[in-house]
Amino acid sequence: MFRRKKASPGAAGTAGGAVSRSARAETMAHLQGFVASRVGVEAYIEPPNNQIQTTLLLIATTGEWTRRKVPDAKTARQVAAELGIPVYDVNFTGYPQRMRDWDAARRAKRS
Repeated sequence: MFRRKKASPGAAGTAGGAVSRSARAETMAHLQGFVASRVGVEAYIEPPNNQIQTTLLLIATTGEWTRRKVPDAKTARQVAAELGIPVYDVNFTGYPQRMRDWDAARRAKRS
């Protein structure tokens, strides 16, 4: 009853693999662009919950942030290493104040 679904035969083949590679390339391009265009970016791993899988959150020194889904925490650490940025686990560090300040300023600007 609680077993994971088996992958379909094409999932690891050309069609499923191509989509996966394409999605990974798009995600990496976005994250690389974020890191290249901002100062002091750090990565934060957000654990999965009932509605969302593991995510990687990048936060610049200004508090600006971006979030992308990743398969698991191990992959998130590998991505951060490829980007050459420090990585933290939100369960242990919490979210930095600069992110909350950024969000509050954006909300105030919209009001």
